Amino acid sequence: MKVAILGYGKMGHMVEKVLLERRHEVVAVIDNEEDWQRLDGEFRKAEVAIDFSEPSAAVPNMLRAFEAKVPIVVGTTGWLDRLDEISAKCNAAGGKLVYSANFSIGVNIFFKINQLLAQLMNDQDRYHVEMEETHHIHKKDAPSGTAIHLAQDILHEVDSLQQWQLTPCDHTRVVLPITAIREGEVPGTHKIVWSSPEDTIEITHTAHGREGFARGAVHAAEWIVLQPSGVYPFEKLIIDN
Repeated sequence: MKVAILGYGKMGHMVEKVLLERRHEVVAVIDNEEDWQRLDGEFRKAEVAIDFSEPSAAVPNMLRAFEAKVPIVVGTTGWLDRLDEISAKCNAAGGKLVYSANFSIGVNIFFKINQLLAQLMNDQDRYHVEMEETHHIHKKDAPSGTAIHLAQDILHEVDSLQQWQLTPCDHTRVVLPITAIREGEVPGTHKIVWSSPEDTIEITHTAHGREGFARGAVHAAEWIVLQPSGVYPFEKLIIDN
């Protein structure tokens, strides 16, 4: 495939490594507006784009991809509150989008485990849930997009919970507390704890590095080029395929 990389930080470099390993061609690497002005023609020749930029850049990048009819895989977080708007624009333009709060295959399996556990806990009123997520100091959004996804799935399954809140917050029966820790170069750890007076159940996903995210995004790029136009969550791709 001919691939454009949008965002050339640590994740962009890792995506490039995986693409070249899998014998794809990188036709453009775009990291700022000057790159866009210089490489727009090369971008339009791409068969697919992979975005690991920043929240402020992700939406403009997607709109450019839709206009150019270049399918796009977006691993950037911090924009998903605009998903309905972006989905409408993608569909109107006949574009292709794969998105996720996290492109790790393991995390997407973890999403499913989290949903099933929350379903089982819905009628267990002696348990209270809380979450902790830890990432490197360079991560700009808190809580992480992955933590928000996990929290929303819990809220959907547990009738007594009404909202999530970043700590410090009041630990009431209707609030899911999320603690966001930023330290060192931690790739990403998410822990969900269900506690009762009698016992504690914990589920944890720990990323060992960035390569798993890059491989998942490249897998999504290889998949999307063969699909009809539309908006596809990566989680569904992993679970259903």
